[in-house]
Amino acid sequence: IEKGGNDQLKDELSAYNPLIPKGKELIATLMFEIDNTLSRTEFLNKVGGIEKKAFIKISGEKINSISENDIERTSSEGKASSVQFVHFNFSDEQIIKFKNLDNEVNLGIDHNFYNHTTKISGQVRKALIKDFA
Repeated sequence: IEKGGNDQLKDELSAYNPLIPKGKELIATLMFEIDNTLSRTEFLNKVGGIEKKAFIKISGEKINSISENDIERTSSEGKASSVQFVHFNFSDEQIIKFKNLDNEVNLGIDHNFYNHTTKISGQVRKALIKDFA
């Protein structure tokens, strides 16, 4: 569509290939969509480092996020980017627990200025299980 040719294709692959799970991880895009410019700026100025505060919890065991390291997404002043890419690296035992639909799995963020947890439904987990090799 953009007609950027092979050079654009190489750039796109370089940018997005790191976001493909590699067998023992899940990768998430965390996006804060706030329509009001003033509210968005105020929020992002408070949540620096949030990319390191996401987690997946399986039966009480926490797997902390690891931020994508292509660029720094929190400025030195502490302002976060509205889009973050995070990895969750699983051990073999954690993958087995994740695949067992009897175990509760939660996704959350534990930041001083933004705190939220939600249960990952069985249907979503069935789709995510396919990302494990």
